[in-house]
Amino acid sequence: MISSIFQVLGGLALFMLAMEMMTNGLKNAAGHQLRHLLGTWTKTPIRGLMAGAVITGIVQHSGAVTVATIGFVNAGLLTLKHSLGVIFGSNIGTTMTGWLVSLVGFGFKIEAMALPLLAAGVGLRMISKVPRNQFLGESLAGFALFFLGLSILKTALEGAAGGFTDGGMITSDYGLPMFLLIGLVATVLTQSSSASLAIVLTAAAGGLIGLEDAAAAVIGANLGSTSTAALSALKATANARRLAIGHILFNLVTGAIALLIMPGMLWAVGAVTDLLELESNPAVSLAIFHTLFNVLGAAVMLPFTAPFARFLGRLFRSKEEDNAQPRYLDDTLITTPELAIGAVDQEMKRLIRHTRGLLRVCLDREALNEAQIGPKADAIRNLNAAITDYIGRLNAEKMQISIVEAMAISLRTCRYLVEATDLAPKLLAMRRLSNRTDFASLEETHQQYLDILRDLVTSEQPAPEVLARAEQLYQALKSETLQLMVRHTSAAGPGEQMLDTLSGVRRLSDQWAKSLHWRSATDLLNRDFHDHNRFSENPQ
Repeated sequence: MISSIFQVLGGLALFMLAMEMMTNGLKNAAGHQLRHLLGTWTKTPIRGLMAGAVITGIVQHSGAVTVATIGFVNAGLLTLKHSLGVIFGSNIGTTMTGWLVSLVGFGFKIEAMALPLLAAGVGLRMISKVPRNQFLGESLAGFALFFLGLSILKTALEGAAGGFTDGGMITSDYGLPMFLLIGLVATVLTQSSSASLAIVLTAAAGGLIGLEDAAAAVIGANLGSTSTAALSALKATANARRLAIGHILFNLVTGAIALLIMPGMLWAVGAVTDLLELESNPAVSLAIFHTLFNVLGAAVMLPFTAPFARFLGRLFRSKEEDNAQPRYLDDTLITTPELAIGAVDQEMKRLIRHTRGLLRVCLDREALNEAQIGPKADAIRNLNAAITDYIGRLNAEKMQISIVEAMAISLRTCRYLVEATDLAPKLLAMRRLSNRTDFASLEETHQQYLDILRDLVTSEQPAPEVLARAEQLYQALKSETLQLMVRHTSAAGPGEQMLDTLSGVRRLSDQWAKSLHWRSATDLLNRDFHDHNRFSENPQ
């Protein structure tokens, strides 16, 4: 009995090593192509599902696909809705392991193919000087070890079948919930649903457990596969946590459906086996079962991808993400611009307020770096983009010329504000550089410049005098920095950095000063209306 257990553990270890080698080899050999596939083939949830299934089937690691998907979401290359399609597809792609085990692993003497493959893979890995071929050799060796590990598992579990069943250690009396739990725990412990599936399929093929019990264990393994994403997202970004929750909920729904209709599904498995004229054995039946319930789960969830994404989008919301969401822009008002301008005015006030807050933080808070202001800056950019998009979608045919002019002012102000936001890190850089000993003689002028910039940022009305004073101090700092460089009091590198930074801060102050001229469209239209009435009453 003890020797059988060690054989099982050894076979499992070899199997997991093989999976790791296959995954790493294929990811590194075809990394660029896979990234291109994931980035460009996911424009709709259906295409995302297909891409997720294909990539996971190739690299044999749903966790790697999930991590890559999270990276694309955080980079803004994928929306949460489209990334859910990839997650659904990756579950379908994991079923490839079951087919490899059932069709290849039990169809003939495994060692006859595995050993030549291992020799070829190791040879390619050692002889080739091309990195791509080396990685292909690694994946080929992993493929061979996959079958060797499976062979050891198969032999060990077949030998242990009698001892376990005769001793009463494993019986059908456990019930489906216990086998489901066994599959889940095995996957959580090994962090590999493929390894768990291999154990379940070989145990079923060896007569250790019945088909229905094995099916429950397969469902448990499917549920356990979400643990990798859940663990990796514990301290990750909000989008990573949303995607992990989406993965878990999808697998829960899929598993619940499979459990509820298991008798019908097992009957369907038998029908498919007969239809395809496949060899009738438990491993093949379980591979079909695994594929069927994942495809069924994807088919059920895919039509609800949009509302599901909206639900997930409300989870783990940060203050910055709340600020980035428009609160007043209503699509029902797009056809009536006279009503929509009020909503635009409210969002413009929020945008200016948030931009002012960002600039004040950059001017006042000590020991602040660019990464710390990143979320707030991104929120401002997102809100800015939402306003710009909304104005662009207003029904131009119904717009009076006065509304067109008012909206043009808001669009122009959005451009000023987004550039000021992009230049905000220059304020941090200027404060950091001014603390260098190279520029100690400029400390007083730097402080005056920072003070006048604070006055400009806090102003809620156009401030031409303040801007003019800021321009004078900028010219003074620029001239004094150049003199320091000529006298070699400051090294050329820091001096050039200071000049570049000062130029960026000057541009920022100009753009911010222009944004202070913004006036709400409602006020502008009301003023024009009163001016028109006054002129009508007093034409002279």
